[in-house]
Amino acid sequence: MQFLDKTRIKVVSGRGGNGMVAWRREKYVDKGGPAGGDGGSGGDVYLIADENMSTLMDFKYKSVFKAENGENGGIKNMHGRGAKDLVIKVPLGTVVKDLKTGNAIADLTEHEQKVLVAKGGRGGRGNARFATAQKRAPQFCEPGEPGIERELELVLKLIADVGLLGMPNAGKSTLISRISSAKPKIADYPFTTLVPNLGVVKKTLGGGFVVADIPGLIEGASEGVGLGHEFLQHIERCRFLVHIVDITADDPLKNYDIINLELKKHSDRLANLYQIVVFNKIDAAGSGAISNLKAMIERYRLLYGEDKFKEVFWISAVTGENVNRLVDFMSVKVDEIEHNVSDIVVEEDSAAYNNDDSAFEVYKAAKDTYIVLGGKINRLASVTDAKNIEQIIRFQNILTGMGVFEELKKLGINNGDTIIIGHLELVYWDEKMYS
Repeated sequence: MQFLDKTRIKVVSGRGGNGMVAWRREKYVDKGGPAGGDGGSGGDVYLIADENMSTLMDFKYKSVFKAENGENGGIKNMHGRGAKDLVIKVPLGTVVKDLKTGNAIADLTEHEQKVLVAKGGRGGRGNARFATAQKRAPQFCEPGEPGIERELELVLKLIADVGLLGMPNAGKSTLISRISSAKPKIADYPFTTLVPNLGVVKKTLGGGFVVADIPGLIEGASEGVGLGHEFLQHIERCRFLVHIVDITADDPLKNYDIINLELKKHSDRLANLYQIVVFNKIDAAGSGAISNLKAMIERYRLLYGEDKFKEVFWISAVTGENVNRLVDFMSVKVDEIEHNVSDIVVEEDSAAYNNDDSAFEVYKAAKDTYIVLGGKINRLASVTDAKNIEQIIRFQNILTGMGVFEELKKLGINNGDTIIIGHLELVYWDEKMYS
């Protein structure tokens, strides 16, 4: 099975539908009136945690997600249909980051926990909305708001109760296969585990807990050596660690120190997690070697304190010797130690609601021609009829309020020059603008 724990995606929320300019024309309705409907809202984009997913592999094949646009308003005050929201499923433990700012905007640690990452655009109002006692026949409508386009990074941090760690070939995969239904690859050479394996361990009195078998660490893993550095993040959320030491290695205690040093280099949180030390492969080591190692551990305690090897188990993951005692102790510790999964500082995600595209650019295309570009301006132009003087006057007032004419004056625009905005070509005058 392939495993993917970090990926990038692009999300685009739906654009709001444009409002409509329309009129009532029923035979027996005196003088009719404005009857343009509102546009529908664009679809929102959500991320939702799903406990049935265990990897981000789905995003390897699809990385761009677009919500539907809202429908435009219609005649007879008919509003456009609002678009459906787009919901993207991610595994539990997914941290969502904004690539632009680098901020973490969500930490999805519970099943069906949902976060809005891109708000759909609001639908534009039809001309019926602008009717007043003084202005009974408004000739204009509003465009819909744009959608939001964002690039996000998804980082998966597995949520397990217990993390198994140790040097390559220490026996982690053998142990997890014995105490749970997990079926990892097992062989007598290093790095047989290339992806984290999760297994559910059943308690004697009912219930269970999740154990993660993390691929083998080696010296320099925190700096990128070997495979373990890619998976250190997956044990940050564990309640505690089970450190498996191969007693048939040349220097078991040196290997133990190497692993702990890599944890400390990665983060203080990892270094301070409670550890159960498990000396594995007692079936393969002679009684003399075991006695010598126990004597070394006693000297170790005298040098570094009793807390260093406070909880020690001697097992054989292959034969099962003392494994049940270990599992019973792990079950007790799972109940005692709090599961702290909220280790990510989540920032307020204002970008999810920012549909403002009022920024614009003005540049001189020729001696007497100027072009104005901008999302909001182009949307306003798209619902403006060049032949309707009322709509043109309203468009001019909006441009004035946005500061477009001030920018044109800075570029030296003169009376009679042409301004191109979307499909509109307008002639500039100091007081009034005519199409």
